[in-house]
Amino acid sequence: MTTREPKIPGPDHPITIEATGVRVVARVGTHVVADTTRALTLREANYPPVQYIPLDDVDRTLLTDSTTRTYCPYKGDASYYGLALADGVRADAVWFYPEPYDAVADIAGHVAFYTDQVDVQTGA
Repeated sequence: MTTREPKIPGPDHPITIEATGVRVVARVGTHVVADTTRALTLREANYPPVQYIPLDDVDRTLLTDSTTRTYCPYKGDASYYGLALADGVRADAVWFYPEPYDAVADIAGHVAFYTDQVDVQTGA
């Protein structure tokens, strides 16, 4: 594997992570995929905020392994899961950083969902 130098968040590319502070529920249709009061909200530059949910609060029986990997110079190497539901598998609907860079270390052990595949609601 190539050694990559992480980029450090700053004024040109800010990243903040804070406790969401309310219940967060992730659903596909009526099926609850995750339900937590321990989510973290990650805000990065001009991107929409992302809810990172502790893996312990996700229905792991729905997760399917994926070989997809991507890289973010600010967060590190991302891995993915699919979601296996009665109507089929939603490939790569979930991502996580197994070993996030120090600047975003709080998201370790958390997953996020693509909101075009999973309905993620705060204050649910």
